[in-house]
Amino acid sequence: MDRYARQICLREVGTDGQARLAAARVLVVGAGGLGAALLPLLAGAGVGHLRIVDPDVVEQSNLHRQTLYRMSDLGRPKAEVAAKTLADLNPDCRIEALIARLDPALAREQLVWLRGGTGSGVVVDAADVFAVTYALSDLCEAVKVPLISSSVLGFAGYVGGFCGGAPGYRALFPDLPAVAQSCASAGVIGPAVATLGALQAQMVLSVLLALDPSPLGQLLRLDLKSWRISGFRFDAAEAPQTPGPRILAAQEVTEGDLVIELRDAVEAPALPFPQARRLAPEAVAQFVPDPGRRTVFVCATGLRAWRAACTVIAAHGAEAAVLALPQ
Repeated sequence: MDRYARQICLREVGTDGQARLAAARVLVVGAGGLGAALLPLLAGAGVGHLRIVDPDVVEQSNLHRQTLYRMSDLGRPKAEVAAKTLADLNPDCRIEALIARLDPALAREQLVWLRGGTGSGVVVDAADVFAVTYALSDLCEAVKVPLISSSVLGFAGYVGGFCGGAPGYRALFPDLPAVAQSCASAGVIGPAVATLGALQAQMVLSVLLALDPSPLGQLLRLDLKSWRISGFRFDAAEAPQTPGPRILAAQEVTEGDLVIELRDAVEAPALPFPQARRLAPEAVAQFVPDPGRRTVFVCATGLRAWRAACTVIAAHGAEAAVLALPQ
């Protein structure tokens, strides 16, 4: 137990707590900046079983903040590299890599795995992709699995503990921002990512160790440009009376759905389904859905599709859903 001596001596951990960590399963969605910071902390702490889900490969532009990777890793799948590095860090931990983009269907499969262990289970949303976050929250809330989610841009971001008996993500964020930027479009500073990733790791450990107060129902905000950190509890937050559009996996689209592709032919040369047709986002206000038929709006990130689905639901009371299909 020499490996864990410095944390076992903590009254809040002890040998019983260390055994809880060893029996735990943690699903980490995203092995980018947040994942690269939190994964070594979870493995180092002795979390027994980690499964990493990420579709991307290591790029040179990642390395300023994703310090889990090296120049020799360029072009290799992040999940695969992370799993090998973590196994070298702590052979006590079982590490699995899943090179895939998470969608609601895959998320449901992974929750079955997570709940199949003998110990506690936590989902970590480190993908920083809103469609993933909403889908994970909806699923975790339904089965009362804790979700630790974080988002970062520029010098600032937040981390929160959702579900598992606490309110879900929609209770705090019922709608999306008018414009969604990414690290690629707006930039991000490495220490902000690392700090929020470390806070995610601490929230996971606190859940697994059943520390009081629980991080579930807690949000922390961090701004390293103005040197501010703040937080609040949202235990009593309520989800909106009318939930937002459902987020689908591609295999959940049926032949009976009316599929609306919001990307133009330059952005998406091929239509995603035989029954799909194109519609410019600015024309959605004049769109009239087919009675009794679900409309599925498609775009790359889900942001335009979310806006379109909300417009149709509000104007016509029709069933509308969102599908994010990155190129």
